[in-house]
Amino acid sequence: MAKGQISVQTENIFPIIKKFLYSDHEIFLRELVSNAVDATTKIKALAASGENTGDVSDLRIQVKLDKKAKTLTISDRGIGMSQDEVEKYLNQVAFSSAEEFIEKYKDQSIIGHFGLGFYSAFMVADQVEVITKSYREGSQAVKWTCDGNPEYEIEAAERAFRGTDIILHINKESKEFLEESRIEGLLKKYCKFLPVEIQFGTRTESSWEGEGEDRKEVKTEVDNIVNNPNPLWKKKPTEITDEEYKAFYNELYPFSQPPLFWIHLNIDYPFNLTGILYFPKLNNTPELQKNKIQLYSNQVYVTDEVKDIVPEFLTLLHGVIDSPDIPLNVSRSYLQADGNVKKITNYITKKVAEKLENLFKKERETFEQRWTETGVFVKYGMISDEKFNEKAIKFALLKNTEDQYFTIEEYKEKIKALQTDKHERLVCIYANNVKEQYAYIESAKSYGYDVLIFDSMIDNHFMQHLEYKGEKLTFVRVDSDTVDNLVQKEDKRESVLSEDQQKEVEALFKEIMETQKGGHVELKALSPDDYPVMITKPEFMRRMKEMQMMQGMDNDMFGDIHNVVINTNHPIIANKLLSESKEKQGEMASYLHHLALLQQNMLKGEDLANFVKESLNRMS
Repeated sequence: MAKGQISVQTENIFPIIKKFLYSDHEIFLRELVSNAVDATTKIKALAASGENTGDVSDLRIQVKLDKKAKTLTISDRGIGMSQDEVEKYLNQVAFSSAEEFIEKYKDQSIIGHFGLGFYSAFMVADQVEVITKSYREGSQAVKWTCDGNPEYEIEAAERAFRGTDIILHINKESKEFLEESRIEGLLKKYCKFLPVEIQFGTRTESSWEGEGEDRKEVKTEVDNIVNNPNPLWKKKPTEITDEEYKAFYNELYPFSQPPLFWIHLNIDYPFNLTGILYFPKLNNTPELQKNKIQLYSNQVYVTDEVKDIVPEFLTLLHGVIDSPDIPLNVSRSYLQADGNVKKITNYITKKVAEKLENLFKKERETFEQRWTETGVFVKYGMISDEKFNEKAIKFALLKNTEDQYFTIEEYKEKIKALQTDKHERLVCIYANNVKEQYAYIESAKSYGYDVLIFDSMIDNHFMQHLEYKGEKLTFVRVDSDTVDNLVQKEDKRESVLSEDQQKEVEALFKEIMETQKGGHVELKALSPDDYPVMITKPEFMRRMKEMQMMQGMDNDMFGDIHNVVINTNHPIIANKLLSESKEKQGEMASYLHHLALLQQNMLKGEDLANFVKESLNRMS
């Protein structure tokens, strides 16, 4: 038996590893299994180059748990190590054998890059044993033992076949890692797509034999393989069916609704990157659907925090990105700043834009059917990413109340004849609640106007974005005073009331409005088919209030400012109202005002209760 001391700069390296190198102790399993995969990949490369490596038909990695002995073992049938290699690689912290191997076999895929990965074992173990045997003919197996101090022991050992066993004697603080469910969960999280089969114990499989009354369930113990060594993103897109893409999505996100469509990423210059990004069906809480893109480095899981390489607007996508060129910190837990990151971000943005544009051009009907979900991505992207906006302006859609879809240019052409204001801006009229704003929509349509539907949480920002980008568009809600002014421009009707009668009506409603918070009265000679009294809101004030609400600010800053529009051509105003006594006129005007407030969902609490009582009294 030989003894020695690990070559480190300071004897305090182990406390540093245990406490600071890895933010999460569970990472140790990823590192050790990745090292086993690395050793297996090396033996494959050597066998492929013609070297005598022995049998390479079974290269499965095994993870074994022994609760009684309080050990966790990771075993591989990879390249193994001689005593000289153990002393060179295990005893010199931060020196990785992968670096030398990469130089020799540059065209092979090597996972390990950090010699420190092995030492993550000491975060959870009081003692670590390594029993290893080199693939070289005549090699002697050796055993290396260390208890978390710079001192170690190395001695001859017995091992029938090449490869390495790493045996962790789990410490008291880390007894959670002696639970089968915990280890299997970590293997499925970090090692789910490693390129070598990983076995963790066995599992029971059920099958049925016989027919009719003789039919019986047969249970069989089979090896529990916890990973998929050949994930879909490693295959060529031309070799994959739609059903396979959907099945893989279900593998990533069990019990989820099928995705709308997907983008297969595959690039080898100026960086290597593969992956599949899915457009999911969004629910009403898109925030809950973020952080669903999984980042891998050579099939080793790194993180689902991908905001540094995926533009913010695409974090709602789901799927996988795998790249050996994404710069990671030494613990492979997060990204480091690097020029490649920006290139990768630009590439992903470009590919998403190309996919959407291609679908729009070739399958417009399908694109329109999916717009409810994809529109959120597109609008978010246009607002937040200038390059994406330049491409998306060609395929971003506007939907109207007739379920028709238009590109922005198509819509400009549609409305320019009737919906152009005095500043030569096109006025886009929209509703954000078709049911509640039904009367206003019907009124606008009666004048030949088109009404868009803008009812998603991002639409306020999207409207302002289009206005700001100089598209010569302005957006106003269908109950806005701006729409009312458009109507006046188109409708040249004269009021049937005399000037004195108009003043009398105006006085009635002004008296009512003196008790209201904000608002003023306007008399308009509208169509007799329009409502007698309508509520409109200043577009600017309403938009400011909505923005405040979205930001969690006090939304009473502007009060409930609104205009009361009196249609002097409606029969109730022109004939009935002025024929009543002064007392009855006041009651009727108040009732008509409350009706208009009710239509705008502005009548609440005590006022609503009193209005219901008044309505019942009128019927009795």
